[in-house]
Amino acid sequence: MSRYRPPRSAGTPLITPEGEARMRAELHELWHVRRPQVTQSVSEAAAQGDRSENAEYTYGKKMLREIDSRVRFLTKRLESLKVVSTRPSDPDKVYFGAWVTVEDEDGVEARYRIIGPDELDLKLNLISIDSPLARALIGKSLDAEVRVHTPTGEKTWYIVAIDYP
Repeated sequence: MSRYRPPRSAGTPLITPEGEARMRAELHELWHVRRPQVTQSVSEAAAQGDRSENAEYTYGKKMLREIDSRVRFLTKRLESLKVVSTRPSDPDKVYFGAWVTVEDEDGVEARYRIIGPDELDLKLNLISIDSPLARALIGKSLDAEVRVHTPTGEKTWYIVAIDYP
């Protein structure tokens, strides 16, 4: 059995200014703080002698590979992203960056922000523009009905509020 996995699709190349700042901070942290620390610990472990039985050396090299892989990903991704910092011309419709309050058929409200796939965080109610709910919401206006196919069946939401930061 092959270990090959086809590359994931990168998703929509949009990001908010806050998301870009977080990605740049992570890149800076990895390249200027973590990598020098791990490189130092690997060189100290290598100085101890036999590397074949040195767990610190092996673990350190593995950490370096993971850091370098993440740095390469962040660098390439940041080059291809488009930062969306302007408000849309029609703030009464749902577009990228909007905070949308929706209400389901039972009267339960939820508030989501539509952001890029690199910023996704469901704990903070940040949903990707590539998600089925966000795709259904894009372009809709206040009081619109939105139907989304979910794993539990089709659900209907109504747009209660639209706000742009």
